[in-house]
This record gives sequence, structure tokens and C-alpha cells, in this order.
Amino acid sequence: MLHPLYYLASEHKRSCYGKIANSLRSAVNNEAQGREGMALGQYVAGMGFSNVGLGVVHGMAHPLSAYYDTPHGIANAVLLPYVMEFNQDYSGEKYREIARAMGVENVDSMNQSEYRIAAINAVKQLSKDVGIPQKLSEIGVREADLTALSIDAFNDVCTGGNPRECTPELILEVYKIAF
Repeated sequence: MLHPLYYLASEHKRSCYGKIANSLRSAVNNEAQGREGMALGQYVAGMGFSNVGLGVVHGMAHPLSAYYDTPHGIANAVLLPYVMEFNQDYSGEKYREIARAMGVENVDSMNQSEYRIAAINAVKQLSKDVGIPQKLSEIGVREADLTALSIDAFNDVCTGGNPRECTPELILEVYKIAF
């Protein structure tokens, strides 16, 4: 779900995100069509992020996996809506395309603030629908570790590819909101 965000610019790339958004629920239910759609969508997305890099959501997820043995996909999925909120003012038109790919109706009649919120809410809803924990505390993260996590996330190679400049303090704020 996350990797296509880095690759969202052309119609081909948008269809990749839509494929994943439309396949994830049925893939979680172990339906062949959903699993096939996820495989294709992630394959195309992987080609994209290898060309454009990753961002702070990955930088923040890596320490969660290291500290708590949290699966990489779960760590990213928990953090994604919070990082989308953090990055929304630096996203240009990308969130409009994410909202459209997620099936949000009337995206073209929305102003920038509306379609950004709609995209974030659609990602949150999909996460809930497939059983992703909504808060870091639900996956065993300890509040006492947030400062150390933020320093590690800041120093992660992926963080440099974020559209918004990051500092350990800003990352800590995102972790706190996600906690």
C-alpha cells in the first residue's frame, strides 16, 4: 500500500495504487483475485520506489522493527496515516490522485484541503478494514522509547527522501501523535 505513494505521477502509476487499494481487502481474506492484484501492484510499485526512494514513514518503521520485532509492513501501515498528515502540505496534487485511486467520489470538486483529508481518511479506513492496529501503543511501543526511536528514524537512510524536511523533534511529534 505504501510503496506506490512514492511512485504516483502518471496514469500507469496511479493504476498501480488503485490495484493495491482495491485488492488488499480480498487479499487479507486469502482470495486468489486479491492476492494476484496485490502481487501485480506491489511489483510495479517496487519498480517505482527503486527509482524515487522512500521517505520518513520507512525511516520511522525501521526502528520499530528493530526495537520491537514489529513486521515491516505492520510498522509502515500503522504510521502511514500520521506521516501523510505530517507531509500533506508538501504533497502537491499527489493526495488527490491517492484519494481517486482509493475510490473517493467527487475528488475533482474538492479543494486541496478536502482531497488531502479524504486521501488520509481513505487510507485510515482501509487500514481499519484489514485489521491494522491504529496506534503505536497497540503494537507494544513504549512511550519511554519515543525519543530514541525518533533519533534512529532521523538517521535512517530512507528519511532523507521525505518531501518535508525532518528533524528528530518533528519525528518525535509524529511518533507522539501516533502513540
